[in-house]
Amino acid sequence: MPANKTAKKPKKKNAAAKTAELPLDTILTGDCIAAMKKLPDNSVDLVFADPPYNLQLGGDLTRPDNSRVDGVDDDWDKFESFKTYDKFTRGWLKEARRVLKPDGAIWVIGSYHNIFRVGAAIQDEGFWILNDVIWRKSNPMPNFRGTRLTNAHETLIWAAKSEKSKYTFNYRALKTANDDLQMRSDWEFPICTGHERIKGEDGAKTHPTQKPESLLYRILIGSTKPGDVVLDPFFGSGTTGAAAKYLGRHFIGVERDKTYIAAAKKRIARVKPLAGDDLSTQPSPKAAPRVPFGSVVESKLIKPGAKLYSPRGNHSAKVRADGSLFVKDGEIEIQGSIHKVGAAVQNAQACNGWTYWHYEEKTGRKPIDFLRDKIRKGMAG
Repeated sequence: MPANKTAKKPKKKNAAAKTAELPLDTILTGDCIAAMKKLPDNSVDLVFADPPYNLQLGGDLTRPDNSRVDGVDDDWDKFESFKTYDKFTRGWLKEARRVLKPDGAIWVIGSYHNIFRVGAAIQDEGFWILNDVIWRKSNPMPNFRGTRLTNAHETLIWAAKSEKSKYTFNYRALKTANDDLQMRSDWEFPICTGHERIKGEDGAKTHPTQKPESLLYRILIGSTKPGDVVLDPFFGSGTTGAAAKYLGRHFIGVERDKTYIAAAKKRIARVKPLAGDDLSTQPSPKAAPRVPFGSVVESKLIKPGAKLYSPRGNHSAKVRADGSLFVKDGEIEIQGSIHKVGAAVQNAQACNGWTYWHYEEKTGRKPIDFLRDKIRKGMAG
């Protein structure tokens, strides 16, 4: 190469180019680690993983009437040691983190047999844990031997790719779905039964650990956007794919069992996606345009001199012309922003003044956040 010329660096592919390379809405056959190695770096938005539980079962389990319980005794759930299981776990987690976009996230579900080992590996691989969520089963399988408590829940771990990731969290959508109450980290769903349970021609359930579609529905509504790509390295009977297709997301599944793949393809083919307009959800407050409280006063939605009240009515503040609040409590005087004054009257380090302070209306007191929403709607119009 001539001395006056330098080698051109390969151009970095943008997100759209990487998405175009992905096998969207496809089930890849084979080992999950090997399959993920073929996917581009930083290319998927979310990973949902339901890895083997490594149940360490000892013999058949029977009901009181001596009928056999159809539990998890498949070869894919058997590992010769914890060391072998840990090596497998770190292998697929490493690949999952590589293919996630910088602002991507992962959900992993497991039972007490494996979730603690998986949780440690998640942190060791560099993920940043956001929440653990308890899926409480409304119809759990009893402990037929009567030697332990009925195992009535599983644990999900939600983690961002890194501490700095600006992960998707549709807070307002989940709050709306929960009757305007903040969504908690304990979720109640029934295990798969009846029409939702995928069965073979012999009437036996196709997959022993099929997850309820409602569980994936909530996860996808809460932590993805329409058009996002969701990777499921343990695709099983296709619950992730069915929920993703219905909600206008793309999926990539990895599965090595041909019976599961056939069932998943048949199941997903029956799903009719929601129309574009029907996919709309309540926007996240972070995505909405910033509106200072001074704008509410300037718009005369609340006038200087008006009183604001704490949720229980034990504190009140007067609104001033510049949008600041003033509180006089005996000899103590406090003035400042809605957030500063709200924190001060509670002796707290911080306060969300928009939800703390309430204004008087004919129908009763409402958070001043309602007034901010009015201004935002005017911006949209």
